[in-house]
Amino acid sequence: MSLRNWFFLFWSTMGIGAVVCIISGFIILSTNSNVSFFGFDNNGINLIMMVTAGLMIGAFSQMGFFAYLTLSYIALSVFRKKYLWNALQAYTTIFAVFGLGYVLYENRTNNWFFWVLPLILLVASLLVARLKVKQTNKSAFVPTMFVLFFVTFIEAWPAIQGETDIPAIAFMMIPLFICNAYQNMMMHRLVKKEKTAPAEAPAKTAV
Repeated sequence: MSLRNWFFLFWSTMGIGAVVCIISGFIILSTNSNVSFFGFDNNGINLIMMVTAGLMIGAFSQMGFFAYLTLSYIALSVFRKKYLWNALQAYTTIFAVFGLGYVLYENRTNNWFFWVLPLILLVASLLVARLKVKQTNKSAFVPTMFVLFFVTFIEAWPAIQGETDIPAIAFMMIPLFICNAYQNMMMHRLVKKEKTAPAEAPAKTAV
């Protein structure tokens, strides 16, 4: 990927993280008056905190996504066969579904959140993976599921581990998932754009 496209992806992901944090944050505040961000009750200060948190989450999502791309590159060179790496990703994703539920159950969030959150995250990941397959090919299904579920799970670990506040978990996981989904859906578009650009250049020069 060119530096220009990476720059665009980086800042757009951070922007999306900020917007999603603002929306989800004010929804949480409107539904639960006892919630305040970083101990502040002023809406103006909360807005600044939401934007700051969203930018940080967007950057964190970007780091996780490119860490996955690096891991995938190394894994393919180690396994040699793409289906072996895909199989490992599939098993890891399935394990993560139950692992997320177990962590939430162990923290005793409540009687329903420990199975509702993994189910919602799984369904949302399936929907995005299906869209990814339609726009690319069938081989993109497993990597997309891995990124959207497992990588999101790992990135949200600071909020999940030892946290019993459901709004706090939702405030971090929602923007993380959307940022990961955005990057995943943008990657093939940016790569395709770079591949077609050189082919168009000679034609313009000839004209």
